[in-house]
Amino acid sequence: MSVESSVRPVTTLRLTEMKQRGEKIAMLTSYDFSMAKIVDNAGIDVILVGDSAANVMAGYESTLPITLDAMIYHARSVVRAVKRALVVVDLPFGTYQGNSKTALDSAIRIMKETEADAIKMEGGEEILESVQRILSAGIPVMGHLGLTPQSIHKFGTYSVRAKEEAEAEKLVRDAHLLEEAGCFAVVLEKIPAALATRVSQELNIPTIGIGAGAGCDGQVLVIHDMLGINKGFSPRFLRRYADLHTVMTDAVSQYVEDVKSLDFPNEKEQY
Repeated sequence: MSVESSVRPVTTLRLTEMKQRGEKIAMLTSYDFSMAKIVDNAGIDVILVGDSAANVMAGYESTLPITLDAMIYHARSVVRAVKRALVVVDLPFGTYQGNSKTALDSAIRIMKETEADAIKMEGGEEILESVQRILSAGIPVMGHLGLTPQSIHKFGTYSVRAKEEAEAEKLVRDAHLLEEAGCFAVVLEKIPAALATRVSQELNIPTIGIGAGAGCDGQVLVIHDMLGINKGFSPRFLRRYADLHTVMTDAVSQYVEDVKSLDFPNEKEQY
């Protein structure tokens, strides 16, 4: 199915309307023009230019090393391709924590230099001042709770978060704080499904789950994971919709063989 560019764009308000009528929100990551064009034309509601680009595009072990300049580069490339989806850009590690002025400057740079629709930030009460300051400038903010990859060295593991009652209750409080501050949605990553369902029912804004069960208002996956390009990551929540790793490897291998055997190019493939 291809979605024509004449279809009205997805907005933060439309996401709330989708939650209200029980329509699930489909969200995927993209980091470049060509991939974003395919994803947008296929009918995705939200495209996340995630700091996961640090992993799948740059080969880092965590999301921490990616810079604001790099995120702006990827977001610019994505926005040029998109006609319908809402484009959300991650504020990378070190550009908003602990300093609300720096946070606002970072968010403004993303909005001005990429023409994206919104930014995303990890954390709850501890980053609330930064969230409020960015929102006060009219910049839409998507929250992110549960497993927050930018805090991986604090947690020391990528295992499920908020299994204990104290952490679960903090997550619920943080979700309400983000909604009250004015966030238009919140990502819930790798938390028990029952907890994610509770948060989704208590909030008026949409929740987007990744490893958080079917009770969320939408779902998000990393495009390289769900297309099977990245083979080294197999969490329980990941469904692979293709095996592009094998398809691409076979294609490249065949190309190498054809070049070396003088099969490519043939007479029809030259001038």
